[in-house]
Amino acid sequence: MSVYQMGPNTHAIPMLLFRENREKLVSELRKARNFEGRALVLLQGGSSISLYDTDVDYVFRQESYFTYLFGVTEPDCYGTVDVSSGRATLYVPRLPNDYAIWAGPLLTLEDFKKKYEVDEVQYADEIEEKIGETNPSVLLTLSGPNTDSGLQSKPAYFKGIEKFVLDSDILFPIIAECRVIKSPSEIEVLRYVARVSSDAHKMVMKNIRPGWYEYQGESEFIHHSYSVGGCRHMSYTCICGAGSNSAILHYGHAAAPNDRLIQDGDMCLFDMGANYGGYTSDITCSFPVNGKFTEDQKLIYNAVLAARDAVCASAKEGVSWVDMHRLANRVMLEELKTGGLLQGNVDEMMAAGLNAIFQPHGLGHFLGLDVHDVGGYLTHCPERPSEPGLNRLRTARTLKAGMYVTIEPGCYFIEPLLEKAFADPIMNKFMVKEKIDRFRNFGGVRIEDDVLITKTGIDNFTFVPRTVEEIETWMAQ
Repeated sequence: MSVYQMGPNTHAIPMLLFRENREKLVSELRKARNFEGRALVLLQGGSSISLYDTDVDYVFRQESYFTYLFGVTEPDCYGTVDVSSGRATLYVPRLPNDYAIWAGPLLTLEDFKKKYEVDEVQYADEIEEKIGETNPSVLLTLSGPNTDSGLQSKPAYFKGIEKFVLDSDILFPIIAECRVIKSPSEIEVLRYVARVSSDAHKMVMKNIRPGWYEYQGESEFIHHSYSVGGCRHMSYTCICGAGSNSAILHYGHAAAPNDRLIQDGDMCLFDMGANYGGYTSDITCSFPVNGKFTEDQKLIYNAVLAARDAVCASAKEGVSWVDMHRLANRVMLEELKTGGLLQGNVDEMMAAGLNAIFQPHGLGHFLGLDVHDVGGYLTHCPERPSEPGLNRLRTARTLKAGMYVTIEPGCYFIEPLLEKAFADPIMNKFMVKEKIDRFRNFGGVRIEDDVLITKTGIDNFTFVPRTVEEIETWMAQ
């Protein structure tokens, strides 16, 4: 049996996982449509991309749908799946002989067949001829919107494809929905990469100290994920915000590259996740850099932790994700009220949109081959809510067993949003200004876990210190 594995102590991903994905897709396509003749699913893998006009390439990462069906790590490939028989054919680039001098041994077609356990392998420059020999009635290509990025997936293309009957409508909603419910084999990969990421976060928390730069925390995380877990890639750009930077929701980008000196007393918000075999993790830990919470830090942290705990106790199959977001926000506002930052009726605060002042983002998102995984707003799904905060939800679906999601409530003191609330006569009446002013440079707290939805609850794959006492004990080691 062929596997993807980065060393003997890392998880072995069997090629059977991708065969099972193909079988699942074929089964769903047959349920959805009675195809006349031979229908072929056609996907095009990713290509190597040069860094601007240089001869240096970006580190290659395979296109996610192609990974889902084939598990192929090489660029410039195509793949077909026969809907009637399930037979899979991989088309690989024909490389020049001197490839072996510069980039390593040339694999034969039989080598590729054994490596990926497909039924047949052909050269990509013969794809028009080889597909034509099968006389397909239609080629099902991938085209549909990613509701997180707003970008459109591009249908496969090769020279001569116009000779075939093409359909770019049928495939997308079905394959995207297939990716929403994880298979047992996928769950084990996700469990592994979440564990690697959890351990990497713990190493950061154990080693960090005042006087580090934020990027040193990022470096510690990446080092452990790769050297111990075999994770060459991160799932996204690491967010390592300290002090007031912890209130910048997508910190760590090119204009703010995790480069602040961390001061004694700063709260850190580190949002980082490793990627293994194309499968992602997404975990956030918030903690004081010196390992000891102040009373103010405890107040905000425990408010977010209470929101997280409430969702973890309530999420299961049949529960609305929108209701989970509202639950998290309501619990957090109650805690802020108990702490003296807010006053009045919490339901009225929610109606006024005050929840979105302190947590402007959604409760969480699907996780899988993409960190913001597909399936949030397919045509059969509920539409995106319009209420403040809820309008940032990446899905409004009712939960099903087998969905894999993040639970990530947060509380932030973001200056433009605070100013907006103080200027609003309805929201202003709930805010205790002299108490909130004490937190104007506090930053923020987010607690993010990766969890599998089950029929009766959740299976939390995240293993990091979470309570104030657990964090202080761990960091004291």
